[in-house]
Amino acid sequence: MEPLSSFIIKTTPERFDAIVVGSGITGGWAAKELTERGLKTLMVERGRPVEHGVGYVGENRDPWTMPNRGKVDAHVADEQYAIQRQCYAFDEHTQQFFNNDRDMPYSTPDGRPFSWIRGNQLGGKSLMWARQSYRWSDLDFEANLKDGHGTDWPIRYADLAPWYSHVERHAGISGSKEGLAVLPDGEFLPPFEFNAVEQAFKQKFDARYAPARMIMGRTANLNRATAAHLEQGRVQCQARSQCARGCSFGAYFSTQSSTLPAALKTGRLRIATNSIVHSVIYDPKTNRATGVRVIDAETMETREYHARVVMLCASTLASTAILLNSTSSTFPNGLANSSGVLGHYLTDHLWAAGADGRVEGFENEYYQGRRPTGAYIPRFRNVVDKHPLFTRGYALAGGAAREGWQAAAAKPGFGKEYKAMIRKPGPWRFGLHGQGEMLPRFENAVSLHPTRKDKWGMPLLHIDASHCDNDHKMREDMADTAANILEYLGVKDVRRTIATAEEYPPGLAIHEMGTARMGRDAKTSVLNGFNQAHDVPNLFVTDGASMASGAWQNPSLTFMALTARASAYAVDEMKAGRI
Repeated sequence: MEPLSSFIIKTTPERFDAIVVGSGITGGWAAKELTERGLKTLMVERGRPVEHGVGYVGENRDPWTMPNRGKVDAHVADEQYAIQRQCYAFDEHTQQFFNNDRDMPYSTPDGRPFSWIRGNQLGGKSLMWARQSYRWSDLDFEANLKDGHGTDWPIRYADLAPWYSHVERHAGISGSKEGLAVLPDGEFLPPFEFNAVEQAFKQKFDARYAPARMIMGRTANLNRATAAHLEQGRVQCQARSQCARGCSFGAYFSTQSSTLPAALKTGRLRIATNSIVHSVIYDPKTNRATGVRVIDAETMETREYHARVVMLCASTLASTAILLNSTSSTFPNGLANSSGVLGHYLTDHLWAAGADGRVEGFENEYYQGRRPTGAYIPRFRNVVDKHPLFTRGYALAGGAAREGWQAAAAKPGFGKEYKAMIRKPGPWRFGLHGQGEMLPRFENAVSLHPTRKDKWGMPLLHIDASHCDNDHKMREDMADTAANILEYLGVKDVRRTIATAEEYPPGLAIHEMGTARMGRDAKTSVLNGFNQAHDVPNLFVTDGASMASGAWQNPSLTFMALTARASAYAVDEMKAGRI
């Protein structure tokens, strides 16, 4: 294949069939599906190009080969990455994939912080995501209707099931078939293995807490590469625990490893990098989006790109910011916002609550290598019996590991005895921590700041979000339940933990959703069930902004399925002459 640079453009007189804004998990899928269905497509990315296998500068580098031994210089981190440094994946190896907070600020109200973790480069956050991949079920798609929080989803599991299968086969999801209604099975590669402690605890947990079950976390890492994955140029996961640095093996799903090569292979894709989308161009005479206005990230020059269809895949908050900034006499409060709900109903997942402790025994057991996932207990709260204190539910994730040589850094000693101590594995520990559903509420919202602008002259996004009483009570139950489970399993010195909002503010789960939600009624939603704007038929939003609620599972697999489905629908609508 030609080098990536041969597909990158700046100015062009060409009119495309489709423009895809963003190149992360959803943007990559949109580009793949649209080009494979015959559309000349332009992918617009505000960040720099990153080429697979070439642009991963931290890959395979041991800490002692790095200028700061793997840690970002404290002064640089404080001044330029005050928000991004909160992410578990941020260090000297991965710094290049995270936004510079000084150059790309946003605003929040005093006393209500929100941590917006961003990665603006070709591939977006698909290069450093956590890869947990779960289907949603009708329990999730029906929740809004049944309990009255949020608007009814215009789709159900049956609408998305074939598209889940479609993206799973291409992306490669390792997992086990469990027959759980709350967590539907998919098209799986073999799961990763439990270690000895986890296997023993799984048997004890499953026997005591049935129908709840402890399973191996489903992950977009190739535990075994199929012929289709080898054809993509991808091979089996090497279990290096370096996923966030980029993976030249293509062993985990990313835009660079999977969807971008497929789109480039068609010859129908062009890419505009360092192109910050200012707004969507709207023609009131035809009631159609005709393209996008962009600002060159390096030269500050402005230009336009034109197409028959525009798909926003820039990430939840970035796509909504673009719509809010796309004003006209027809849509003075943001494009496709006749409902007035654009920017509202922001959610993130609830987490940073759980328990851990020490495991006695198993001194003759260990494990080999590393593993890109862990033990997982799917949702059990409010599935059959209703909890008296809160609605919706959560999962618990974690696992067991032996204390290793790293723990010696905090222990006194030197010499022969100290070296001998380092060589001997320490005790086993086991922990479980929750991830739960945050209720969609109108008051959790984003807007454009009335006066503050960024270095490109665009209004800052203002994020105003907080947790409600239901959210707080669910997190308390996460910690209590995790502690109770560990005590039943025989874990010693159980420590219950629940972080404060100051320690782990909304946003830090990095699963922000909503703000341009889909729904059945154009008066209360922005998009229909095909991610198509009610107000502007050739405008689609397929990233997390489209979500009517957040469920309890990691959302990326659902983003992929929605994007593939919306792309196929858009092509069919174009061929039928309706858009």
